[in-house]
Amino acid sequence: MLSLKNLSYHPPATPEPILRQINLQLKPQELGLIIGRSGSGKSTLLEILAGLAEHTKGDIYWKQQELNSLHLQQLAGLVFQFPERHFCGATISEELRLGHPELRSEEVLTALKEVGLDSQSLSTSPHELSGGQQRRLALAVQLIRKPNILMLDEPTAGLDWSMRINLAQLLAKLKQHWTLLVVTHDPGELAKIADRCWSIQAGIISEVEPESFYTS
Repeated sequence: MLSLKNLSYHPPATPEPILRQINLQLKPQELGLIIGRSGSGKSTLLEILAGLAEHTKGDIYWKQQELNSLHLQQLAGLVFQFPERHFCGATISEELRLGHPELRSEEVLTALKEVGLDSQSLSTSPHELSGGQQRRLALAVQLIRKPNILMLDEPTAGLDWSMRINLAQLLAKLKQHWTLLVVTHDPGELAKIADRCWSIQAGIISEVEPESFYTS
C-alpha cells in the first residue's frame, strides 16, 4: 500500500506551498485517479513520488517502510505527458533495452504483450507508431523495470476519443497486475476504471467518488 501522510512541498522560490498536507492511500492493484487543472500541483506530486523532487514535510510509505527519494526512484515508474517526445531508440527493441543491455528477448516480448504491441516488429521505429501505440510503448518501457507502482501524467493528452477509450481499456487490464496512479485534467473514460479518485486544487487534495466524474 502506498501511503502519504501530511505531505507538503514548498520550494524556496515560491511564495506559497505547491502541495499542502496531502493524505492519500492506494492499495495494491488499485487504480487511483487525481483530477485537477493545470497548475494545481498534480504533476509535481508525481515527480515527488518518482523521486525526482524532494518533499518539504510529511512522510511517504510503501507498506510499512518509510521511503526517501532514492527508494522512490526504485519503487516507481513514471510515464511523462507526451512520452513519445523522449524516445531515443532507433527501434522498439532499442527503446526497451536502453539502460537494460542484459534484457532477454523473452522479457521484451512479455512487456510488449502486456501493452498489446507484441504483433509489432521489434525493428520498427517508435516514431512510425500511431499516437496510441507510442503511449503503449512508453508504458512497456516502464514495465520492463517492474515497478511497484506505475504512474502516468496526463496519459490521454493529445489522443482522439477512440485512442482514449483504447488506452483506458489497457489501463483497466494493467491494474490486474500493477498498482497505478494517474493524474489528469480530463477524467473522461479514466474515471470509469478508477478504484479511488481525488480532486486537487491549489495543492489541496480531497477524495471524491469516481462516479461524480463519469461522462455520458
